[in-house]
Amino acid sequence: MEVVGSSAAHQRARKLRQEMTKPERLLWWALRANKTGFHFRRQHAAGPYILDFYCDRARLCVEVDGEAHELTVRHDARRDAYLRRLGIATLRVRARDVLGNLEGVVELIADMARNRPHRHRFRDDTSPKGEGL
Repeated sequence: MEVVGSSAAHQRARKLRQEMTKPERLLWWALRANKTGFHFRRQHAAGPYILDFYCDRARLCVEVDGEAHELTVRHDARRDAYLRRLGIATLRVRARDVLGNLEGVVELIADMARNRPHRHRFRDDTSPKGEGL
């Protein structure tokens, strides 16, 4: 099942891509450089929610929690429950860990993505058996 966001969430996600925090930008550059071996999207709309980073193949959401995270605990719990119902795991990393140990955070993300059940997608020109149907 594809994770699709509402039109309002898509609009907010577009705006948030322009307003990423320093830890989010640093992590995005590392994820975009494919240091995990997985493709991630940034500020991805999922239902009414915006995910900081999302890997569809591993069904993994990565959230960078800053100082204000304590103010959003209830909202985060509702979002996490919504994502769990869709089969998506959430990994929360602290902004200060991204700033102080980016390599360690990227390795943690890669480990979690490798250990998740993967969604396999086949190109239109190949069948699962490679017979090009």
